Amino acid sequence: PEVINGRTHKATVVDLSPWVEYEFRVVASNGVGIGEPSRPSALLKTKAAVPVVAPTNISGGGGSRSELVITWEPVSEELQNGEGFGYLVMFRPLGSTTWTKAVVASVESSKYIYRNESISPLSPFEVKVGVYNNEGEGTLSSISIVYSGEDEPQMAPAGASALSVSAAAVEVSWQPIPWNRHTGRVLGYEVRGW
Repeated sequence: PEVINGRTHKATVVDLSPWVEYEFRVVASNGVGIGEPSRPSALLKTKAAVPVVAPTNISGGGGSRSELVITWEPVSEELQNGEGFGYLVMFRPLGSTTWTKAVVASVESSKYIYRNESISPLSPFEVKVGVYNNEGEGTLSSISIVYSGEDEPQMAPAGASALSVSAAAVEVSWQPIPWNRHTGRVLGYEVRGW
């Protein structure tokens, strides 16, 4: 901190964080050295302010058909700047001009799920997440692209064939299901025998 003239008995401390409790001590110094610090002052909480730090790591995806899952890294308590803290989630289909806005009032939340039967599987959405408290709305994150949930595969694998390789083993082969933008990627196959 800045050294204050010995005849001054008051100082303004700046660059403190909003809505945080502080205590202060004063230390006297001269040409010989620095003395013992004073006893701490009483705790003093700074005034609340609009939050200025947006959530980070905006992502999501997955979920069920007709769902848009949005996730983020929560804002730490010391950066919430006041009571009544929560998140503003904004999203729109890629290419749309109208944002849908949702309020998530829980401080600990890190996920929002939007459900709507009209959402096509694997549809891209522009997403941003902001913050608010009792003082007002704060900063929004930059835009991230998040995809809606996938649908189950709509077709069966074709060309299934079996070849006996021993008395106790059969090799089964098939043609893979092609990737489809609407249903998504195939994560695995199940082989059944009877």
